[in-house]
Amino acid sequence: MSGIDAASLIAGMGARARAAAVLLAAMPGAEKARALASAAAAIRADAAAIEAANAEDMAAGAANGLSGAMLDRLRLDAGRIEAMAAGVEAVARLADPVGQVIERVERPNGLVLTRVRVPIGVIGIIYESRPNVTADAGALCFMSGNAAILRGGSEAIRSNRAIHAALARGLEAAGAPADAIQLVPIADRAAVGAMLTAEGAIDMIVPRGGKSLVARVQAEARVPVLAHLDGLNHTYIHAAADPEMARALALNAKMRRTGICGATETLLIDRGFADPAPVLKALADAGCELRGDAEVQAIEPRANPATAEDWDTEYLDSILSVKLVDGPAEAMAHIAAHGSHHTDAIVTGDAAVAERFLAGVDSAIVMWNASTQFADGGEFGLGAEIGISTGRLHARGPVALEGLTTYKWVVRGTGQARP
Repeated sequence: MSGIDAASLIAGMGARARAAAVLLAAMPGAEKARALASAAAAIRADAAAIEAANAEDMAAGAANGLSGAMLDRLRLDAGRIEAMAAGVEAVARLADPVGQVIERVERPNGLVLTRVRVPIGVIGIIYESRPNVTADAGALCFMSGNAAILRGGSEAIRSNRAIHAALARGLEAAGAPADAIQLVPIADRAAVGAMLTAEGAIDMIVPRGGKSLVARVQAEARVPVLAHLDGLNHTYIHAAADPEMARALALNAKMRRTGICGATETLLIDRGFADPAPVLKALADAGCELRGDAEVQAIEPRANPATAEDWDTEYLDSILSVKLVDGPAEAMAHIAAHGSHHTDAIVTGDAAVAERFLAGVDSAIVMWNASTQFADGGEFGLGAEIGISTGRLHARGPVALEGLTTYKWVVRGTGQARP
């Protein structure tokens, strides 16, 4: 399909999405919740078809040389499909943000001003690998009163189509507009370009993917972008850390799931920490490739030499950079120089040091004595997330319902005229 065809396709989808968004903006929260419950039921009913479609994507991905981490992101099984349906239901149970009063002020002249949450409108989501994003993003946009135009990666095209078909059928069964959640039907990269320049048809773009995707979106977009950058996350084991807690958290933060954006990619260990060897041994025993300098290799002989590039690499794999540092100041300086402002954690029993770290590290999520793998909208009680924003404007951290709204001022008067 040519670029002109892609532009026409996106324009048509945008027009239908706009019409659906008008209906959604006025739809009561209870009706939106019922529609999403119906969509979740449809996902469960189509579980076998979704799993079969995913098996085809997995086979094609393996044949095309996708990495183990990418295949893990792509894979759906019965448990993950059930979790996807449950995630849609969890969104349905959340409080409807539309119409919430953020602020109410009464002026001396009697005017009453309220700042009220409203949907953004039409949101385009461009994502890679993870087919569950089709359900998560669609549900979040729907519940927040926004229509969604979804463009998944070509490696998950069969899975995405199967999930979207279930969502659309579930929405229609509940009397909701199926055009509220649309999936771009082509894998042509021209469709991405058409979305990025669809001013008037799409109100905001959310990219979820690797550096090349985010870089392209930020370079080409003529539509506002809510960016989700790399998860170059750090766990810092302070001198006052409990040794067993440090071992358990470092292992979980890296190895629970290596292919997610909340995985720790660099472990910083204070030279004052008494017992680093068991931490590194546990990681190496779990199959993690450690990369560090001679000092690290002396502690754990299985570690490989680190290069300058390692400190700036999001591995999304069983690889971990390890560095010894002289205190919190050096740890925080390293995070500032090499982190992506996503998620960074400190392990320590010293509350004063912890508070200094939490205040001083400029990341969307900062943690004390917790695994970075908790960097997830569901774990924050927000339901599914559309992404973790690492920017400083509009929304930051896990972006869920509130992050997909804006606001308007409503002014109520009794005949006031400005003098």
